Amino acid sequence: MKKINLTAILLLIIFLYFTSHVKAQEKSDQLMGNRFLTFNTIIRVNQIEVSRDRNEGMDERGAHTPERVIAFREAISSEYPEARITWAFSWLALHDQTDNYKKIRELVVGYHHKYGDDITFIPGAYFANAYNSREQVNKDLHDGLAKVSEIVGNGFRPKSVLAGFLAAENQQYLAEKEGIHVCQGNIWSQFSIDNQDGDGAVSYPFYPSKEHFCKPAQGKDDFIDCVNLDGWSMDFLAARRDGFAGGFNSRMGVGPIETIYAYGKLIGLTEMLHTTALHYDRGFELNGFAWVTNCWELSLPIDVSGLKDWLNEIKRNWSDVKFITQGEFGLLWREHYKDNSFNYRFEQKGSGIGGSDINLQIRWFMNKDFRLALVKDWQKNRRNAEYVIDFTNYNLKAEEPKDMTRKWSLLGEINQKQSRPQDRPKPINQISAEGISLIKKHYPYLF
Repeated sequence: MKKINLTAILLLIIFLYFTSHVKAQEKSDQLMGNRFLTFNTIIRVNQIEVSRDRNEGMDERGAHTPERVIAFREAISSEYPEARITWAFSWLALHDQTDNYKKIRELVVGYHHKYGDDITFIPGAYFANAYNSREQVNKDLHDGLAKVSEIVGNGFRPKSVLAGFLAAENQQYLAEKEGIHVCQGNIWSQFSIDNQDGDGAVSYPFYPSKEHFCKPAQGKDDFIDCVNLDGWSMDFLAARRDGFAGGFNSRMGVGPIETIYAYGKLIGLTEMLHTTALHYDRGFELNGFAWVTNCWELSLPIDVSGLKDWLNEIKRNWSDVKFITQGEFGLLWREHYKDNSFNYRFEQKGSGIGGSDINLQIRWFMNKDFRLALVKDWQKNRRNAEYVIDFTNYNLKAEEPKDMTRKWSLLGEINQKQSRPQDRPKPINQISAEGISLIKKHYPYLF
């Protein structure tokens, strides 16, 4: 009987362990095959700081305290000790010299060193281009980012910018002059709500066109090397509504205002998890990776226990989720996609909460050439025909507003908000011949 070589067996075990560890590490450092969660928060002085010296809305000094910052960060680290989030400071919050804001800045810099959190600047508190020229926005971005670097020290530079909406020219400036290649630069489906419209984009990452920040770049001459990210993951059925049409909030999804604040913790969390699941379950199957993003403003009068409960349910249901900053996520996407060769697909049935009709099913198709949404009433007849509620052809010329206005949407042949007579839902074979030809190139099975 041959003797067992224990040394060889031990070496084999060590080799297999390190091989599997390296493979697991490689998988965690790539886009495909992973589920991601990104989380942003905004610290400001006034509700909407439309410029450096002009404000609209409420003074929020009383809502921004060191104690609230500590409770907020502990709510996250208690569920995800390894989580890295993004803190965005407004112009006034970066410069305010009262004790509270000095202490808040010190705390957040400490979280950068302790957890790896990213710290960045938000121009205009979501709506910079609605109130400022592009030239002024570039100045604000330059000076605001420089102030962040000064506060953090040691040559720090943010990995991303949080902007709500940001014009194509300003995103190009970020990439080419500031060296920042990730921007939360569109709020997907926003229309007739808050202070700016911006419907018409893709809901997952894309490189924007020089023509319009909602349009994916069509080629090298049109290309801006700045990964454009959405601000909040949405319930797609709620998002098809026009503002508050029918008494329902079109922004409902994972955000706390439209869920926990509107419906209470139990129903609110149910909706937040419904939206989360559409990405982490079916969305993951369809796209090969999944991404959920949220922005929880520090000033919100909502108990952070709801945040803890949401994160706890995510960890319990999807234990593999990577909780990283939006900048890290955007750079992973940029490493995988060198151009707009993505092909996103989503499927969702309604939750029965708010504007998420329980009898409806929606399918979204998003690529460089167009976005397409199909809806059907699955309860009436499982084979019931689908209707097109959105078809936006990105091959067509697009143009952003030249002046300051709230209307920055890119409305296609049919738009989901149904704000125009032409937006009436119709069978797919009744859209334009050009549209049918384009869809057939990507999804011939739809016909």
